[in-house]
Amino acid sequence: MIVSYNHESIRLTGRWDTQNKEYATATATGSYIEFSFKGTLATAVFNCDGNKYPFPHLWVQIDDGDYAEAMVDNYLKIRTKEDKEHTVRIIFKGTVEEYWRWFAPLENKISFCGVITDTPIKIKEDTRKTIEFVGDSITEGVLTDEDYFGENGKNKFSIGQFNRVYQDDVTATYAWLTAEKLNLRPIFMGYGAVGVTHSGMGAVPKADEAYPYNFDGSPITHKNCDYILINHGANDRFEALENYLTNYEKLLDVIIKMNPESKIISLSAFCGAFHEELCEFIKEYNKKNGTDIFFIDSNGWVPVEPLHPARNGHITISENLTKILTEQFGMRNS
Repeated sequence: MIVSYNHESIRLTGRWDTQNKEYATATATGSYIEFSFKGTLATAVFNCDGNKYPFPHLWVQIDDGDYAEAMVDNYLKIRTKEDKEHTVRIIFKGTVEEYWRWFAPLENKISFCGVITDTPIKIKEDTRKTIEFVGDSITEGVLTDEDYFGENGKNKFSIGQFNRVYQDDVTATYAWLTAEKLNLRPIFMGYGAVGVTHSGMGAVPKADEAYPYNFDGSPITHKNCDYILINHGANDRFEALENYLTNYEKLLDVIIKMNPESKIISLSAFCGAFHEELCEFIKEYNKKNGTDIFFIDSNGWVPVEPLHPARNGHITISENLTKILTEQFGMRNS
């Protein structure tokens, strides 16, 4: 039998639209599905209508084991060797940035219907605190694989959008790594070329306009996160300072209004753009609004080029970020 995506054996993490009774849809990488069953075979069911080739890529993980890469398809069979209880996690790994992921018709999304299994099992509660990462292509996991870089960070191969699904990886990002180290449940909002001052690829609006939605016409419904970390500035680096800060303020206003109890963290752009000015701005914003936004200056953590850190760069960022968050908030470093 097929159990629906809203069954007690299934949990969705991330920005998922659940307005459609037949399937839940996500367009942000880092969104993931978990389900529990007993036996040796279960089949995850997806609706791929409207998707353009190459389809989004997934990581499939069984019982906290190694990741196996797969392209989303209507039916994804999960086979196990032992006839016992299992928990499967399916992660939205990577996609084609330029395909539409905001306005209909959505061209590169995950639409999850449910699971075919005769023995679904109620999934164990996830009691971890939550953290939302609000950023751009770096947060999304674009250009993470070192195989695609030559000497001095220059592109070794011609990287087209169509082979990027193999090479981009949200689980290699500073965000995913930090959440794992601190035992936090991550929610991702990262879209390529998006900034606080302008829209991005796939017709995604600028940050403050996009934040309240999963995608156009789909308001977010997930609970407020314990922490929200903002990393915007790389795609605004050629803008005037005043324009950048004005629009950064708009993003903060939206996030704080929607998440009054969340702890907000402002992380400066890894390329160094506006890092000193943003530090002063956050101080003034806190003073003016009675807020307690915590600012982290990432300048110098990784080289300015390449703009998109490879895996090792993300590891370095995560190490620095984990240390600071552990000291500031008493988070547990695993």
